[in-house]
Amino acid sequence: MPTAPWMRSPIVLQPDEIIKPSKPKTKKSFKKIDKGLTAKESGVRGKQAMKKIIENIEKLRKDQILDETQKKDMEKFEFKGCFEENGSHEEDLRGGFGGKVPWLREERFVFRRMKKERMVTKAETMLDGELLERLKDEARKMRKWVKVKKAGVTESVVFEIRLAWRRNELAMVKFDVPLCRNMDRAREILELKTGGLVIWTKKDAHVVYRGDGSKSSVKMCPRSADDQEAPLSKSTHLHLEKKVNVSWIKSNTATLDQNRSLKDGEQNSLPTSIFMDKNLRIDKSLYEREGDRLLDGLGPRFVDWWMWKPLPVDGDLLPEVVPGFKPPFRLSPPDARSKLTDDELTYLRKLAHPLPTHFVLGRNRGLQGLATAILKLWEKSLVAKIAVKWGIPNTDNEQMANELKHLTGGVLLLRNKFLIILYRGKDFLPCGVENLIVERERELQICQNHEEGARLKAIETFHLPDEPLEKTRKSGTLSEFQNIQSDFGDLKMGNREFELQLEAEIEDLERELRKQERKLFILKIKIEKSAKELSRLNSAWKPREQDPDLEMITEEERQCLHKIGMKMNSNLLLGRRGVFDGVIEGLHQHWKYREVARVITKQKLFAQVIYTAKSLVAESGGILISVDKLKEGHAIIIYRGKNYRRPLKLMTQNLLSKRQALRRSLEMQRLGSLKFFAYQRQRVISNLKIKLAELQESRQKNMKIFAQTDVRHTDTS
Repeated sequence: MPTAPWMRSPIVLQPDEIIKPSKPKTKKSFKKIDKGLTAKESGVRGKQAMKKIIENIEKLRKDQILDETQKKDMEKFEFKGCFEENGSHEEDLRGGFGGKVPWLREERFVFRRMKKERMVTKAETMLDGELLERLKDEARKMRKWVKVKKAGVTESVVFEIRLAWRRNELAMVKFDVPLCRNMDRAREILELKTGGLVIWTKKDAHVVYRGDGSKSSVKMCPRSADDQEAPLSKSTHLHLEKKVNVSWIKSNTATLDQNRSLKDGEQNSLPTSIFMDKNLRIDKSLYEREGDRLLDGLGPRFVDWWMWKPLPVDGDLLPEVVPGFKPPFRLSPPDARSKLTDDELTYLRKLAHPLPTHFVLGRNRGLQGLATAILKLWEKSLVAKIAVKWGIPNTDNEQMANELKHLTGGVLLLRNKFLIILYRGKDFLPCGVENLIVERERELQICQNHEEGARLKAIETFHLPDEPLEKTRKSGTLSEFQNIQSDFGDLKMGNREFELQLEAEIEDLERELRKQERKLFILKIKIEKSAKELSRLNSAWKPREQDPDLEMITEEERQCLHKIGMKMNSNLLLGRRGVFDGVIEGLHQHWKYREVARVITKQKLFAQVIYTAKSLVAESGGILISVDKLKEGHAIIIYRGKNYRRPLKLMTQNLLSKRQALRRSLEMQRLGSLKFFAYQRQRVISNLKIKLAELQESRQKNMKIFAQTDVRHTDTS
């Protein structure tokens, strides 16, 4: 066989391709980069192991440097290639990648959530850095605090803080709901009422620094005779504000200028931290400025407000009784209903959600001052949003809402334990429009009186002195209109309201009647279905008749067997399935070792117990000894007989199986329940039909009476 041509030529290899057995060629390893640090080393305690670890660390450093340089080179190459490639080559790249090249794709703008900018606190602007750090270190070590409850920073809390300042320059304050949800607002209230600086915050706790000049200003709060705390300088300030607000309601003028004048006059005696700086008003957001503009002139603000600004009006500082107050005059537009639809109600609730809270309320009655402020607010806003104060006992939002609804006549949109939202209604009239309507009605009445006087005067001028005065018709005159309104106006209104009530009741009864008839129809269908299933199961059950040739036993034997049966410990329990093939098999198993078997059944009716005992005797072929009442139920004692022979097949074919017996029991129970509920529905339907007939009869009588009054009215006219 000839050799291949490539086998004839001499094998010549390059010097670098010669295989050296001393240095075998290593394959490329695809091991992890960080395996040099995580791999196990033998002999960890020796010098060789430490050298290997150092070499592995150096290799890792070299690999990381190489990866970084390669990435930079690839980026440069990609950007250079991007500018050098022409248009045709770009189309080839698009086809090769199956889409656009990464640098040719459209840019997408992703608006990420902006982190909340950290506000510079007042302490950071006023204190030195070293002093602030020292105070923060001391604040982290504090373990005692003053608890602020739901009522907020009250006078007692301020007094406890100042007592703590007597012992230490720092005081820790922990907040409960709702102020713990808005710690920035809690810091503002705390600095406003105590005059200190919050230097450290953690979760629901603030640490307040008293400052350098506060030692001389802190005084012990004296106790009164009834062991109550005397008011501080802040309480006197609030007392003065309350006096100003009472005079505001009486004079019906704005209170802001008066409050500011009082505050400016007492600024020397009060702490400087209570008053806000003038520069802070410039930093307000548009939302806050618009809210302040809306609430200006409505009353004093609630300083302890736990949510974001603007501060709502404090309804508890408004007067309880306003002289001359009465609910506003309301008039719906023509062809418009004052009642809100479901869609309108949903829209108004969504509209009220982002609005600021207008008022804060903590009392249940005496809300005429708040009602006056709400009516004034409704001239600018559709809804009034009222928050219920936290931590005040015996507050009832339902009573508050009913009182405000009665005083203002508005529509209640929402009421819960936190908020009350009132809509002004479609028939609301601002103060100016209401005055114009009243004035227009008065002018119309004057014009009608003038026309009636002119008509009577014209009749007198054309009357001859010798002839008797003819009786003039009053059709179309003002007197006729007034007579109709006085005679039949109230009757028509009352009759109309009565008709509407009757129609509503009749419609409700008809709806309920249709509902009950539909339920009865469904029940009848279920009864038919259950009866069919029960008849099918009963057809498979063929009970055996009792053998007339029974074995005879004497009375002494019966008493002896009865005693034996009552002393037996083993029982055969008969459950809800009744007598089925498994029960007869159990009887024969009992009779295999003893002559008497005791069956316990929990049936309540004695007739059912006797029927069960007879069926057991007929199916098993035994002799009934007795039926006794026990604590567990009824005991049926059956004797097997002297001529007993064990049958070849213990389970009979004429009885139901265990599963079929359970199904039959459930169907019987279901059928009984359905018949009971159907009887109840029939009684309800009969009662509804009687009530409906009575209402229809009363409606017909009412229509006859109204027709008679109309006939009388036409006769008189």
